Amino acid sequence: MPEMSTSERPISSRPFTANSKTYTPPSCPVVVICLDGSSDEYLNAALVQQCMPNLEAMLRRGGFRGVVRAALPSFTNVNNASIVTGVPPQIHGISGNFFLDPQTGQEVMMNSGSYLRAETILAQAALAGRRVGVVTAKEKLRDILSHNLEGIAFSAEKADQAKVETHGIDNVEALVGAPTPPIYSAEASLFVLAAGVALLRQELSDLLYLSLTDYMQHKYAPSSTEAIEFYGQLDHQIGHLLSTGAIVAATADHGMNAKQRRDGTPNVVYLETLLNQSFGRGCTIILPITDPYVVHHGSLGSFAEVHVPEHLDAETIRRWIEQLTGITEVYDRREAGRRLELPSDRIGNLVVLSARDVVIGRTPEHHDLEAVATGLRSHGGRYEEMVPLLLSEPLKPLYARYADADPRNFDIFDFALNGTTRS
Repeated sequence: MPEMSTSERPISSRPFTANSKTYTPPSCPVVVICLDGSSDEYLNAALVQQCMPNLEAMLRRGGFRGVVRAALPSFTNVNNASIVTGVPPQIHGISGNFFLDPQTGQEVMMNSGSYLRAETILAQAALAGRRVGVVTAKEKLRDILSHNLEGIAFSAEKADQAKVETHGIDNVEALVGAPTPPIYSAEASLFVLAAGVALLRQELSDLLYLSLTDYMQHKYAPSSTEAIEFYGQLDHQIGHLLSTGAIVAATADHGMNAKQRRDGTPNVVYLETLLNQSFGRGCTIILPITDPYVVHHGSLGSFAEVHVPEHLDAETIRRWIEQLTGITEVYDRREAGRRLELPSDRIGNLVVLSARDVVIGRTPEHHDLEAVATGLRSHGGRYEEMVPLLLSEPLKPLYARYADADPRNFDIFDFALNGTTRS
């Protein structure tokens, strides 16, 4: 019997299980989008200006719009890992973009799939017969998102380097009809969505995860002309995705807030400097927002970890940090694991969160603030925890009730594959 061509092959609706949850996908294409850095305010501003007609039409047809809670810390790697596994960081093991590896004592990037302690929904869906495609704006995410995946996975950042042997596809620029975009641009996110459209139309994928970049949200407030125009462009591509007949679902990894004083300069608590002044040298400050994209945020976010040496008392330091202006929460390792759902063996002795308009740094000398000198927008803490949830289809009654309770952004695949009235 001749092998069935891609266009003749039906879309698998075979159930599969990932991390103790069963997914029963519909026999139609499904697209899940991570709108990196998108708080609900961005959607509101664009909708008020009538710049998102496809989203408006989707909602008029019975689609769902709500707000869900992200994982903490509200950083990219943590939440993308949560979204593709369907579980919190306490289970999947990714605690930040950057951490102090207890095995080696080295400060390293947490961008390898080898750090994952949970299987991904994407890999399990592929084993069940779905044609899975992953497109991420940032190359740093590709290895985590494509962990053990038999499918297509590439980044916009390095689209021109994709090869069949390593990415499941080549000639990506020709497929998308656009050149590899600069990562510090709106085009990086738009390229991801355009690639998703192309993969669906060419029937190369029928289950897509599309993860954007938050460069625009770091640069522009929700009501700015630039942000509103950008969300209009996102909406245009979402319209193309909807036109393929796919179920389209979207959430975000985190929101975004201004972290600056009235004069526009960054509002920073330099925690390492303050600790050195009061307790002497010895504490190691880890900023889990740290990644290669320093133009976005200067490695300044609203979440930090403190590794306390044995000669100092961690509880004394915890109480001292708790009194600092701009600091809102300080937990020891055990409480952080319990309250924030974090892997306790991959965090510091103390976990520190700051106020809505405050970021935490190490020392003034540690950070190159040139890129954010005239305005800093960042994330990481409690105030960037709430993000949108969008689905193009009506929800089943059970899922509609859950959407009114305490849904999480990492329930998005559950909603998209199990929760809509479309089969």
